[in-house]
Amino acid sequence: MRQNRGFLAFMLLLGLFRTAVADWNPVPSGSMHPNILEGDVVLVNRLAYDLKLPLTDRVIMALGEPRRGDIVTFASPLDGVRLIKRIVAIPGDRITMRDKQLILNGQSASYAALEQQTDPAALDAPWEAHAYLEQVSGHAYAIQWLPGVLARDNFEEQTIPDGHYLMLGDNRDNSADSRYIGLVPRRLLIGKAVRVLLSVDILGAWRPRFERFAQPLG
Repeated sequence: MRQNRGFLAFMLLLGLFRTAVADWNPVPSGSMHPNILEGDVVLVNRLAYDLKLPLTDRVIMALGEPRRGDIVTFASPLDGVRLIKRIVAIPGDRITMRDKQLILNGQSASYAALEQQTDPAALDAPWEAHAYLEQVSGHAYAIQWLPGVLARDNFEEQTIPDGHYLMLGDNRDNSADSRYIGLVPRRLLIGKAVRVLLSVDILGAWRPRFERFAQPLG
């Protein structure tokens, strides 16, 4: 009986730790290709932005400000499903997309082609992907497009209001992001994804992808 109490106490503390301090999340979709793959388990720092009351979304204290380029987990404002995307615009930013090209605060993003990928664009999108290094407002990260796939490649310029963020998936043509779900309020942010803890090839008999273990995200 005493051992059971100890185990239950440990599980409770672990649950509190995961809801208040740090969490680890398996990634089931390809919306963040080529930077995060299906089968990755990412470490999420829940204290990157806010200290919240455990098991709730109630903010006790603000600890930091979300920044452009951060990869974050959050609850979808549409249905509450947990998503992982990249912050592309923060409060006060003016942003638009024209024929796939981002324009942030009047500055057009540049795109440099990266080496052609040999892996599928995503498990649910087995098309050939074209990868690029997107550079805008001092930030640079890899994204990909899927030729011939219809997506929302244009949206009108908008100014991001206080307490809200515009999220995009790095897999631009296969991502349910702010183009579809709207802006994300800060209260729905869960934390910042900081690195891949471990990774397995879910199409390759669940073999470990050791080269991705402890890989930082950025």
